Amino acid sequence: MFTIEHEFDSTLITVVDDGEAPLQEDLVINAFQECVTVEQYDERQDCVQKITISMSQLRDLAAAMNLPEGSYSLVLSKQD
Repeated sequence: MFTIEHEFDSTLITVVDDGEAPLQEDLVINAFQECVTVEQYDERQDCVQKITISMSQLRDLAAAMNLPEGSYSLVLSKQD
């Protein structure tokens, strides 16, 4: 399950782990114009862990999800 909320300057996506146990904490993705942040509560350290990725890294990650093992470089057309 996930929710989508449109904020003033970003889109907020919360992904709930509703699979089989053991379940992970909610994943919160905040998409801004220039970057994306991913946050998840870390029970072991009792804090929220946060990473920031660029839009270029996000495109590469999305492309990598459906590719076999290897090393790749995306070539974007002028339309992208």
